[in-house]
Amino acid sequence: MTLLNFSQPALDDATLAAVTDTMKTGWIASGPRVLAFERALSGTFGGRPTRTLTSATGAMELALLACGIGSGDEVITSTQSFFSTMNMIVKVGARPVFVDCDLVTRAIDLDQVAAAITPRTKAIVPTHFPGALGDMDALYALARRHGLRVIEDAALVQGSTWKGQPIGSFGDIATFSFHPNKNMTTIEGGAIVVPDDETAKRIEVLRFHGIERLADDTRDVAVASGKYNMSDVSAAIGLAQLAQLPAFLAQRQRLAERYFDVFPDIDGAVLPPRGVPGQSWNMFCVLLPYEALGTTRQRFRAALREREIATGLSYEPSHLTTLGRSLGWREGQFPNAERIGRETVTIPLHCGMTEADVDRVCAAIADSLT
Repeated sequence: MTLLNFSQPALDDATLAAVTDTMKTGWIASGPRVLAFERALSGTFGGRPTRTLTSATGAMELALLACGIGSGDEVITSTQSFFSTMNMIVKVGARPVFVDCDLVTRAIDLDQVAAAITPRTKAIVPTHFPGALGDMDALYALARRHGLRVIEDAALVQGSTWKGQPIGSFGDIATFSFHPNKNMTTIEGGAIVVPDDETAKRIEVLRFHGIERLADDTRDVAVASGKYNMSDVSAAIGLAQLAQLPAFLAQRQRLAERYFDVFPDIDGAVLPPRGVPGQSWNMFCVLLPYEALGTTRQRFRAALREREIATGLSYEPSHLTTLGRSLGWREGQFPNAERIGRETVTIPLHCGMTEADVDRVCAAIADSLT
């Protein structure tokens, strides 16, 4: 039996041909295809300025820098997120101030955000999860009341909407990922959507060594920065993938619905929200009460692996990492995120799957727990 990956990209012949065509032009670094990809992405975000980068991690770092965040500043974020959010906050010299999340939607707890705001707070960084968003209206109202920037970690939710508006088409700043396990891919890559052209120009400088062109066409550097520019080869893949994104999202939706229909009836299991309008499905995470089921997560995952079904973990809480603990955070502060960290398992969901694959996963789950 073939191993069923918990995630994998959908790369068709048209995508592969786009790579070949780009390689044949001889222009494979940042060039016309990057510009075309950025224009196409911007069109999906209501025309807002959009710039591509080598990763969503780079996008988060440059977003923080573009907001002027640095030493002595605080950034409030959910501990239930991939480590890159914490890492980039620390990297720019700021302090991550963690809060908890909702157990089911995993949306950032806005009551805790409000309580965590101090004179040193400069931004809120919520991480959006597949299946449901937090209350975006309340989030932005809170940010406006306190004069805070909002940097949305939208790596997992390209294609999701809030009241009919695509994430990234409104608000402040949003960052997206095109890693192979996301809704579409450029192999490695990411994008940042910003509110104005001035910020977009700032991102352009920061993503390429801090270089600025002078009037006589010589170059200058006023701020030290790294190199985060996307290649034309990656952009060619992105253009092909973006054209297929609606079909990808529809297939992911069908697979998620099938999971809801056939997932085993397990007392104490926590599934993602069902039936929320306009939500994309990048992954399908469930919480299982392993102790009550007479097993451990490690044994459960091993049992599925024996049945040729791969799983993942999304996510361990950032505040309990060695880095998080070194900043003064400790166990017991954020019970929802900590429970997710103990009980979560990510089961297969990608466009290479069929509904029969979903049935196979659910049958294997039921079989491994009997």
